[in-house]
Amino acid sequence: MKLRATPAHATLVVAIRHGETAWNAQTRLQGQLDIELNDAGRRQARQVADALADAGISTLYTSDLLRAAQTAEAIARRCGLPLQRDTGLRERHFGVFEGHTLAELDQRWPEAARRWRARDVDFSPEGGETLIAFDARSVACAARLAARHPGETIALVAHGGVLDCLYRAATRVSLQATRTWQLGNASINRLLFNGEDFTLVGWGDTLHLEAALDDNDEASASAPHAA
Repeated sequence: MKLRATPAHATLVVAIRHGETAWNAQTRLQGQLDIELNDAGRRQARQVADALADAGISTLYTSDLLRAAQTAEAIARRCGLPLQRDTGLRERHFGVFEGHTLAELDQRWPEAARRWRARDVDFSPEGGETLIAFDARSVACAARLAARHPGETIALVAHGGVLDCLYRAATRVSLQATRTWQLGNASINRLLFNGEDFTLVGWGDTLHLEAALDDNDEASASAPHAA
């Protein structure tokens, strides 16, 4: 669906989370480790690219991390757009937590894991980034990119943590508030940037993924089954 930014000076930001990786499926913390998409994630990248083909996107930005860049490359091919990478769209750096499952965090670093789960804004895993610094970096990057394109529609391909920060910025929800909104892989999320602040237009659109699942179910139902 084509959705243009209004009023004329505002930028419509289409924010997309990258497709699934094997580590997503394993609940393993990726952070800034460079993990590629799995088969499901590559399929999701094609699906989100098809969904955005007529969205009127003028410029496409992505995190330089592989899982985001691979998702963005599918969109770039489908929409005929060049791709611009920006390290400001990277996921939060989780330091020593990276590469570990959620259960392993609780086992190896119980107190640090508790502070992380409690959304302690000043806490940083060893070698990592505090939540408050990550939020400032993510929102400032998105604002900087959006400010370049008043009156246009742009796409940002990033990570769950980045999208969480943008949602909070647009809805004025505290960094310490419990998350009640979805951050699904290959979801489409829309915000307006008026030159100073973000506001929410729509969130957590995954209809393009669900429609593909319905198509697959119908194809399976009509196919002959072996005895």
